[in-house]
Amino acid sequence: MSDSPPSFDADAYAAAVQREDNVVEIVVPDDYTGAHRLDKYLTRFYPKASRTKIQRSIKKGHVRVNDQPAKKSATVEPGDRIVFRLIQKPPMQAEPEPIPLDIAYEDEDLLVVHKPAGMVVHPAPGHRSGTLVNALLHHVDGATVAADAESAPAADETVGLSMVNALPEDPNHPVVRPGIVHRLDKGTSGLLVVAKRDWVHRELAAQFKAHTVERRYRALVWGHLDPPSGTITGAIGRDPRHRQRMAVVPEDEGKSATTHYATVEHLAHTSVVRFTLETGRTHQIRVHASHVNHPLFADPKYGGDHVRYGTQGGSRKTFIERLIATLDRPALHAEMLGFMHPRSNETMRFEADLPEDMQYVLTRLRDVEGA
Repeated sequence: MSDSPPSFDADAYAAAVQREDNVVEIVVPDDYTGAHRLDKYLTRFYPKASRTKIQRSIKKGHVRVNDQPAKKSATVEPGDRIVFRLIQKPPMQAEPEPIPLDIAYEDEDLLVVHKPAGMVVHPAPGHRSGTLVNALLHHVDGATVAADAESAPAADETVGLSMVNALPEDPNHPVVRPGIVHRLDKGTSGLLVVAKRDWVHRELAAQFKAHTVERRYRALVWGHLDPPSGTITGAIGRDPRHRQRMAVVPEDEGKSATTHYATVEHLAHTSVVRFTLETGRTHQIRVHASHVNHPLFADPKYGGDHVRYGTQGGSRKTFIERLIATLDRPALHAEMLGFMHPRSNETMRFEADLPEDMQYVLTRLRDVEGA
């Protein structure tokens, strides 16, 4: 039996296939001689679906052959009548959820919130609920926001949050982000400003674009930056070797990025560093710190989740591994946010203390590995 997918002649098979929504009915031609497994055979009719997804549909009973439940290992025979319903994910949407929020400031136009580490900012594939946006919608008594092209966009008055850039422009990137002017990574804690009104969102976005918003972060990095204060530059784009990561790339292949830093405290093999963003690229601090060989402590994506400086083995390795497991995220905190309020033109500045998990790690490092 051949292990390659069956050849497919669209013209010859067209009369045997009927589609309705996400259901396909197939009558296998009497002269079919491929003798392929059912899951492989069906990939020809859903070329955008993986075999794993098709196998999952078979396992859940969404495929019948000759009016009988199918098995993924079944062999396709001439004359078989196959009815196949591919499992479809529900449309992306953000529903209000009663999730507690730590609000630093709120008025009729905007909010400033403390985002905890581990919370995703907005719904996207892989994170459909439990996000900051879900919590915000509940807080403002807002309506559900759906990424549905057939529905008319809701107004900010209805949603309770700004709808500027809230819905996806690209159907292949279905994110829903009402109110979100800027983001923090899932593992980063700290301050975010959220817009309630469309015009407020536009005014704040203009401040971010003009680099007049103050954003200061505190991080624990491996090693000692040399010089202890300075600036890291380098365009940031998708890492060509690891597509889930970002990297410093040639200027014509990424977006320019500038990060200012100042060492606050030296420990034996790590440092507490204050980072100030001039630009706001994806993973900017994490990428720039790693680029100069001083990745953030406990950052699994950019090489900070193992011993980088100092003794590599023995009891020290065990000590560091326990701290990394305790933190379980990059040691990065958005500690200060400053901007001009769009309505009053007043300068607003907010600060947030280090969260307990970072404070604990720093205390243990100071006790065991002081400067």
